[in-house]
This record gives sequence, C-alpha cells and structure tokens, in this order.
Amino acid sequence: MHPLVPSPGGPLDDAGLAAHYAYPEGLAAPYVRVNFVTSADGAVTVDGRSGGLGSAADRQVFGLLRELADVVLAGAGTVRAENYRGARKPTRGTDTPPPIAVVSGSADLDPASRLFTDTAVPPIVLTLDSAPLDRRERLAAAGGDVVVLDRLTPDLVLAELARRGLHRVLCEGGPALFGSLVAADAVDELCLTVAPLLAGGTAGRIIRGPEGGHPRPMDLVGVLEDAGILLLRYRRAAPIG
Repeated sequence: MHPLVPSPGGPLDDAGLAAHYAYPEGLAAPYVRVNFVTSADGAVTVDGRSGGLGSAADRQVFGLLRELADVVLAGAGTVRAENYRGARKPTRGTDTPPPIAVVSGSADLDPASRLFTDTAVPPIVLTLDSAPLDRRERLAAAGGDVVVLDRLTPDLVLAELARRGLHRVLCEGGPALFGSLVAADAVDELCLTVAPLLAGGTAGRIIRGPEGGHPRPMDLVGVLEDAGILLLRYRRAAPIG
C-alpha cells in the first residue's frame, strides 16, 4: 500500500501501517473509531454481506484495527449477518484479543453461534431489562458477559466500556449503530475503504440515523492506495462538545 496523505511515499511495512492507524496516546475516555467498506457507488454490501466488497488490503487493515483496539463494538444485526466469531489476535501490548461488545436491546443472539463458541474472551452483550430473561440467561450460560443498561444510548454504552478501561473503541457497524453514534456526536474517527466496483442493487449506505441532525465536519488525515482500492481515514474536525 502506498500513502497519498499526509504525503506520497513508498510502500508501508507493518510498523509503518501500525503507526499510520495508531490511536492517540494517553486516552482517559473512549475514543470511537468506526470502520466500514463501501463500493465506489456507495453500496455497503454485496448480496447482503460486506465481505463481497473486501480485498487483501482491506482485510489487512481490518485485522490491524482490531489489534490496535481495546474492544470491538457492533450491533446485533451485523453480528448475525456476518456470523461473527471472537477476535483472533491479541490487542497489541496485551495477551488477549479485544472482546466483541454487541448492542442488542432484545438479546436476540444465538448462544450456539461462533460469537460464543469460537472466541478466546467472553463477548460482552449490552442489552436492556426488557429483553426476555430466558434469553439473557442462555447467553450468560454460554459464556457471555451480559450487561443490562437503562438505555442503549451511546453515552451509557461508552460509559460501560470506559468503566472497564476499554478506551480504544473500534465500531464495525452496522449502519443503525453508526447512525446513533453520529447523532450523539460520539464518533472521533472514520476509516473507510472504497472498493473499485459498482455494486448497483438496493444495498444501503454505511449509516442510518434520525433526520434533522447537523453534519459533522471531518478532516481527511490519511489516504492509502492499493491496486485501485482507497483506504481513507477521517478524524473529527472539532473536539467533542
């Protein structure tokens, strides 16, 4: 991969790529990085899954972003659609992979799925008291760390992660969760891979949220290119608040 921003240069080695995507130092509160892939015409999936847009470069960055994160945050719909399993490699500087934290108001997850059966660390299930008790109990029995919150709003979700010392947050979607984070002005960074293809069809976009919110300006702080694939990195243009 060749960097175009901040300045053109030669290929990045593993250390250079890690430096390119490094989180800020000394975090005392959650820093939310969102990672998505899209086609050139804006489709977020092919045949219902984001995997159809992937490439070797995207998969390399996907894995690196997980290695740099303290926790991977995802909505239940994404976890089910993509058949999530636990992260494989340890967070850099630790001995264990980052946990997958799943937001699910109904606790509608399969305790026999790979999320629970193929993981080195327990998934965190963030849910509500209104979720059926038997579902919550089954997920806990399968090894899930089930947490009941008053609301599944970004402030409470991120506060729970902060309580656990999980400050480097990597959100992998889906569009509704991303939309709620944007509406709450809680997104610090967007990593966006643009695949050089036209997907057509009826696929949605990377974000779905309430109408009436004001646009959030972002600064383009990184552009990598590999075989026509663009890997863009945007950072919020103004501090939170």
